[in-house]
Amino acid sequence: MNAYNRVLLKLSGEALAGDKKTGFDEATCIAVAKQVKQLVDDGVQVSIVIGGGNFWRGRTSETIDRTKADQIGMLATVMNCIYVSEIFRYVGMSTQVYTPFSCGSMTELFSKDSVLKCMKQGGVAFLAGGTGHPYFSTDTATVLRAIELECDIILMARAVDGVYDCDPKLNPQAKKYDEIPLQEVLDKKLGIVDLTATVLCIENKLPILLFALSEEQSIVKAAFGQSNGTTMTV
Repeated sequence: MNAYNRVLLKLSGEALAGDKKTGFDEATCIAVAKQVKQLVDDGVQVSIVIGGGNFWRGRTSETIDRTKADQIGMLATVMNCIYVSEIFRYVGMSTQVYTPFSCGSMTELFSKDSVLKCMKQGGVAFLAGGTGHPYFSTDTATVLRAIELECDIILMARAVDGVYDCDPKLNPQAKKYDEIPLQEVLDKKLGIVDLTATVLCIENKLPILLFALSEEQSIVKAAFGQSNGTTMTV
């Protein structure tokens, strides 16, 4: 039995870049696609948001207007979704890329009805372009879409394998949580998910499971409740 019926998978751009740290690592993307195909074949409805960090991190630039920097970031996520969508098609899946703004014939405008139809017919919906507005991260876009699409949970695949009480890179004694309330994440300012996204999750009772993409079959394990990551509860 599936642990979840409908999930939103958030992939970090950096994780898809693999050891190269930028662009795409095709082997990593194919491995992701094969895992998602396994879920879809088992009846799980999947939508996906991909960050743009493998191409652009505009918040580190002080020479560009913030709005323009965020717009570049939105376009980075569109490039990521188009590429990964094609990898998914390569392994035998049906896909559609949606954006909150027009991208000519490259994507379809986001519509809840259209996305739900895509997923119910066994397709994977890629949700690119963030919210379409500056000052909102892809984490916030992820939560917003998951709420709109009435997802059971957000599966957040990153380079880190869970939530810690402090940075494990700086402190080898850092404690990893198997489970932690989102309110505690907020109160302790752990910074795993941005403030707006965290509050939205709490208000709408939407849990997040954070796990390492690099772990073998990590996405499948997460969807079936067998992950070694951290569940952020509500």
